[in-house]
Amino acid sequence: MAIEKWLAITSTALFGMFSGEMISIYYFMGNVPQAFEFGLSFVADPKIFQFISIGVAPAGILAAVPFIMTKRYGSKTIGRLIILGGVILLLGMLVCYSMLDTMDPVFITDIVQYSPVLFIIMSFPVMGFGAYLTKLKPIRPKKDYF
Repeated sequence: MAIEKWLAITSTALFGMFSGEMISIYYFMGNVPQAFEFGLSFVADPKIFQFISIGVAPAGILAAVPFIMTKRYGSKTIGRLIILGGVILLLGMLVCYSMLDTMDPVFITDIVQYSPVLFIIMSFPVMGFGAYLTKLKPIRPKKDYF
């Protein structure tokens, strides 16, 4: 496989990893262990920033690089992989947003409340760029005989 396909595969995997991390921390905040009743505290904002910097920021960059590399001739495979990454991000953030109702209001901060919305919005351009690659027709090279 060409390097573009590997970058698109890695991007899709990182979108999935980010969605899994966010779902796990939102699930944790929805089902708080009994230990927090005895004075332990938990702040989700630093963890969410860490997940953003480890997961979705590199995934976005890794989705942009194969797009830039193949935007001239298009690639259905790479476009589909980028679309898949956007769908995974969209579904994961929809799950996170639906978990906000189960959380204790103590844990809901601006970052916890608005980061799923931000990445839901981000998933649409990712899917759009992937769709652009699948619809792009390759440019035929000119044949210069003389």
